[in-house]
Amino acid sequence: MTHAPAVVYYGDDFTGATDTLGTAARAGLRALLFLETPDAARLERAGLLDVLGIAGAARAMTPEAMQAELAPVAALFRSLGARVLHYKTCSTFDSAPHIGSIGAAVRALRGAVEQPWTAIVGGQPNLGRHCLFGNLFAAAGAGGEVFRIDRHPTMSRHPVTPMHEADLRVHLAGQGMADVRSIPFTVASKGGDALGEALQRTLRPPLPATPPEAVLFDVADAVQLAAIGEVLWAYAQREKLLAVGPSSVVDALASALGTRADAQTTQPVVAPATGPVLVLAGSLSPVTARQMAAAPSFDIVWLDAPRLAQRDAPTLERHALEIAQALARGHNVLACTRPPEQVSPSPDVNAQALAHAGGELLVRVLAQIPLRRVGVAGGDTSSHGVQALDAWGLSYVADMGAGASLCRVHSDDARLDGMEIMLKGGQMGTEDVFERLVHGRG
Repeated sequence: MTHAPAVVYYGDDFTGATDTLGTAARAGLRALLFLETPDAARLERAGLLDVLGIAGAARAMTPEAMQAELAPVAALFRSLGARVLHYKTCSTFDSAPHIGSIGAAVRALRGAVEQPWTAIVGGQPNLGRHCLFGNLFAAAGAGGEVFRIDRHPTMSRHPVTPMHEADLRVHLAGQGMADVRSIPFTVASKGGDALGEALQRTLRPPLPATPPEAVLFDVADAVQLAAIGEVLWAYAQREKLLAVGPSSVVDALASALGTRADAQTTQPVVAPATGPVLVLAGSLSPVTARQMAAAPSFDIVWLDAPRLAQRDAPTLERHALEIAQALARGHNVLACTRPPEQVSPSPDVNAQALAHAGGELLVRVLAQIPLRRVGVAGGDTSSHGVQALDAWGLSYVADMGAGASLCRVHSDDARLDGMEIMLKGGQMGTEDVFERLVHGRG
């Protein structure tokens, strides 16, 4: 690389990382997502980038594991000379002190930047995520009813990190970020000058008050993102800045970087699949369940979740063979960890172990039958699935709707290089998103 990217981001799971990749690409930014912290040779191969992403799985890690995971990211950021280090969280901010702690991530990355405070962008309106007076609200699926996050039908019952607190300041205080001040959306609505003045007052309070360690920016609608991006980029130009939040961080910064003139004015056409399609559905979300029910082009393979979670080798082999044989017959396959009528995970199934097993299952299937297009549903399943592949990067192909991006795999293995993969979180995607993988999108 001959110049520094403006933004380096780390995605705390792979589905979120691809959403940010798509956000950058649609804004006209040159972006590439690496599947691990790249070395000098990979960076040289990537060429000029405005946004450099690293896909990870920190949302499923302990604070100690996060420290080890994020240390190379901090070192890379320092070496590149980028201006903004973005820790990309899920748009629902689901995390806990012991797993996926956002506070732990901030502590691991703070030393890489110069600004003494951390910016937190609290909403992502295009996905139905809104932050009002510090409280997070989220739609239940694309275009669905909006709930306060602690009353959300899915996120309040997440099997690993349930959201029991809507006030993000209180939520993050439980993760060690005791002093988070917020700036309400009513200020951002007045434009960048008003927001900049409010931020300056927040960062330089009259004595004896002390400056905050973080500032939470409300986001009620997409219009406010431009003002937030303008202010954040101005601060980042002076001293390197750590920003936390969903893909709206990059969305906000894109206009400040002056690249909107190059943005895609129309969505690229997604051609129909040229062969059979595999979708691995590890998500337990009701949204994914509805998408499964709306996928008549697929044969369903029900996976033995308890045995897969135990890494039972005969079960893995049996399922891989069953799926590969169906694909070899030209059938599209939707491999599911639970039937749609099961509204909660079985208590005897470890969600993380099941996600790891899903990655191993994907690798076994692809070893038997190369595919040109696949999909993975579920944040943890996507993270572990892609990590299991012999690949080094992803580039953006097209938006499949409501936070689901179709990407191209970059690998030194010719069987994988160029394969298209859609990664989607449990709450993401339109109802017909799996059908779009088969039939394309005009």
